[in-house]
Amino acid sequence: MAFRSKRPEHGGPPELFYDKNEARKYVRNSRMIDVQTKMAGRALELLYLPEGQPCYLLDIGCGSGLSGDYLSDEGHYWVGLDISPAMLDAALDRDTEGDLLLGDMGQGIPFKPGSFDGCISISAIQWLCNANKKSDIPAKRLYCFFSSLYSVLVRGARAVLQLYPENSEQLELITTQATKAGFTGGVVVDFPNSAKAKKFYLCLFSGPSTFMPKALNENNEEEARESEFTSERVPYRMAQRGIVRKSREWVLEKKARRRRQGKEVRPDTPYTGRKRKPRF
Repeated sequence: MAFRSKRPEHGGPPELFYDKNEARKYVRNSRMIDVQTKMAGRALELLYLPEGQPCYLLDIGCGSGLSGDYLSDEGHYWVGLDISPAMLDAALDRDTEGDLLLGDMGQGIPFKPGSFDGCISISAIQWLCNANKKSDIPAKRLYCFFSSLYSVLVRGARAVLQLYPENSEQLELITTQATKAGFTGGVVVDFPNSAKAKKFYLCLFSGPSTFMPKALNENNEEEARESEFTSERVPYRMAQRGIVRKSREWVLEKKARRRRQGKEVRPDTPYTGRKRKPRF
């Protein structure tokens, strides 16, 4: 999804980028259809649903319904949510079997608690990391999305979100908000050494995490190339580096982390982290 050598989300909000011309590509471009279908298949594989049992699934950023078609072919029922009217019109023209809903995932998912057995998303979550207006705060929109997603999933269900993170800071922002919402899980990176085939899948568990799925390598074999995160507070990173709690270095790193999360932080000064003398 190139946008004149820039990332699509840098060109404006998704409801404007995914217009009728862009929607037409997801209906007529065979390569794009093939890529989307393969990613949907991989996301469904990572959900580890019970074999031979139809499930009720949520497709976030369903677009023209390509991923939903794959879910239907596998015998599942699904509901698709997307912010682009043009993409949903394309899905309707294709007579997709799922139910379609126009909505902004950054404002939450409007379903009853425990409605879905699982969730997939293809190339959508990174859009929440950009502010298209003053009222858009990426960290808050991400938390609103993840907290509502956690609610609508059956307890113990999984969500697999394929995404294109711009950098490690953006990926940390996303995983931090997912953890705050109650999820555990990790990031699976398929084909990590390939510039074109490399894919990121955020695998989230709405209950106790059992195991992390393995990533795929260039030989179509599974290998352990993933990172995990939990909701527990584990200050291993600073401890390994020998940073003393409450020291100036500790305070500066904490402030830098909060800035990456999109939070307002006071500017650093020569007095940052300086111990104050006791008052009598």
